[in-house]
Amino acid sequence: MQWFGKGSDNVEDHRGSGGGKFALGGGVGVIIIIIGLFLGEDLTGLVNQLPITSEQTNVKRGSSADDDPEKKFVSGVLASTEQVWTAQFNQLGLRYEYPTLSLFEEGIQTACGGASSAVGPFYCPGDQKIYIDLSFYNELRNRFGANGDFAQAYVIAHEVGHHVQNLLGTSEKVQSARNRLSEKEYNKLSVMLELQADFYAGLWAHHAQNLRDFRLDSGDIEEALTAANAIGDDKLQKQATRQIVPDSFTHGTSAQRMYWFKKGFETGDINQGDTFNAKRL
Repeated sequence: MQWFGKGSDNVEDHRGSGGGKFALGGGVGVIIIIIGLFLGEDLTGLVNQLPITSEQTNVKRGSSADDDPEKKFVSGVLASTEQVWTAQFNQLGLRYEYPTLSLFEEGIQTACGGASSAVGPFYCPGDQKIYIDLSFYNELRNRFGANGDFAQAYVIAHEVGHHVQNLLGTSEKVQSARNRLSEKEYNKLSVMLELQADFYAGLWAHHAQNLRDFRLDSGDIEEALTAANAIGDDKLQKQATRQIVPDSFTHGTSAQRMYWFKKGFETGDINQGDTFNAKRL
């Protein structure tokens, strides 16, 4: 993909501030996640509770990205999501509130608690921010074989999808059901939520290709599908433990993630993304 316009002003940069050089709990965070996969449970919440060993300061919000190609790229992706979702919300008679993309290294404090790079990119509804350690893209390439800039763009678009769910009240409805459901039943709702975020990422790609400052290159959609395939619950569990525990899935299988991204891209219709009542997941 190529972005020719001005990047988003809603990017804050916590990197290189002299803080946050220690991961939350050190290597403990990664160990917790691996144990969770082995037990068939999502234990990333425990990682979020680990203390941060140092704080990051000196936020560089909206600073120039001309000499930072990584920041320029993510800023451009975020700008394209702002345009697409503003138009989508206008059609719904609603106002789209921009999220903030927060770049950090290894560990950071958020409105949702302490967070480590070990949990990967995530969205916090408490402060309406998307958090990402850009080193995740190295893991995406080297560990999961998901190469290409559009695979990286898909990750951001997916997290923006969670922001859309937050604004539309979908996330709150799922969260409110948590205490009424068994873990198995709640995991099913979590899968539906994640697959809808994949659909929204595909919807973004559908409409972004019509933006003046945006251009899809040959192979871009395949890159996104490769990324969706690489981070399915079934593939990650098999890679970590050689065992697949469907009842513990929280994000969906590789096939499901690819299906819903592709559906969003092909239809571009937000009304087609109701994963909660879909006959097929």
